[in-house]
Amino acid sequence: MIRPTHRAVLLFALGVPFAFLLVVLDPALWEFCLDFGALVLIALGVDALLTLTRRRLEVAVDLPEVLYVGEAGEIKVVLAAKGYAREITIELLAEQRGDVDRPAIRAATVFSGKPASVGLPLLPRRRGKVHVDGLWLRWKGPLGLVETTLRRPVEGSVDVLPNIRGVQRAALQFVDRDAVFGVKVQRERGEGTEFDALRDYAPGLDHRVIDWKHSARHMKLLCKEFRTERNHQVVLAFDTGYLMCEPLEGVPRLDHAINAGLLLAWISLRHGDLVGTYGFDSAVRQYLQPTRGISSFARVQRAAAGLDYHHAETNFTLGLAELNLRLRRRALIVLFTDFVDTVTAELLVESLQRMANRHVVIFVTLRDSVLEQTAEAPPAQFQTVAQAVIAQDLLRDRRIVLEKLQRLGVHCLDVSNRALSTGLINRYLMIKQRGLI
Repeated sequence: MIRPTHRAVLLFALGVPFAFLLVVLDPALWEFCLDFGALVLIALGVDALLTLTRRRLEVAVDLPEVLYVGEAGEIKVVLAAKGYAREITIELLAEQRGDVDRPAIRAATVFSGKPASVGLPLLPRRRGKVHVDGLWLRWKGPLGLVETTLRRPVEGSVDVLPNIRGVQRAALQFVDRDAVFGVKVQRERGEGTEFDALRDYAPGLDHRVIDWKHSARHMKLLCKEFRTERNHQVVLAFDTGYLMCEPLEGVPRLDHAINAGLLLAWISLRHGDLVGTYGFDSAVRQYLQPTRGISSFARVQRAAAGLDYHHAETNFTLGLAELNLRLRRRALIVLFTDFVDTVTAELLVESLQRMANRHVVIFVTLRDSVLEQTAEAPPAQFQTVAQAVIAQDLLRDRRIVLEKLQRLGVHCLDVSNRALSTGLINRYLMIKQRGLI
């Protein structure tokens, strides 16, 4: 479609006062009133003839294979003006659907015989699919009086997966640490129950690890060293209810939890443990039996990517009771969830109490920085004071629930989304080292 630009409309509008001035000065000059408008129309026609035609424009679109939540990708577009001698600037806009940021307009300058490449950003906010239906292009003529608009259909889609880039970067530290030993077994000493060796007693060691029988035989104090156990079951339980769908820094809480859970899954599989997933809200949505081996990480990733967003209220009694029945042996359960106040967390506390009697439970919640900033805001207005009081009440209820869970033996982790992965891995390694599973 070719249409006049704002410059052409402005030039044509300037002819109205010019014609009015001629008629006022001399009514006999009315025949020349339309000459200025005719000149503008002729200029429009010349500009339309000189502009780049649609047939001469070649467009190649390349969509990314996959996208990751919260990480920007781009649509690569290559433009070429075949048989057009002038330099021309073309603006591009993607026609897209899905949970993705608004498309941005990008411009590319095309020279004669030299193709130009431009990238259109794609920033997904949720897992699923992003559909790219078409590509809109717009360029002006040499005089800037007409502009041509063209839509090129694309009809493509891109899968949006959990962000595993952070998993890969963090996992490299563990890979580098083990790479020094090659394929040999690296023993990790800790406070487990698997005996490893005897060593001389040193001041500060726990008296409970002294081996009195061997100490009497060797006439000196000897203590036992234990090896960190392996082959434990680690279950990543994700709450997929409406509270986990709320965005935190533009990304839903559920996706923050999945990213941290995938990192924990990678580390656990490398340490010889079995990893599975579990998703629930008002009903059980998914269960993946814990399996071992680093090759199982792909299954865990696909299972986590399949967790959908649900706007139902979470039934902790049903969800945790069902998980407790499915697990035949003691396991480490990492529960990613959220709550609002002490009233909504009553059933959660009761269910976790029954769960903690048999398993080791890590209760993971994401701290909302906006709520803390509201509570600490200076009292400039009455509305600010009221908001600060409400935010402080919510934070107090949150601390009460976390203290109750800690007294029940549940390991609580209430951190920001930026510190979630590091805090979760540290808590997992601490539990493994102390042999609590």
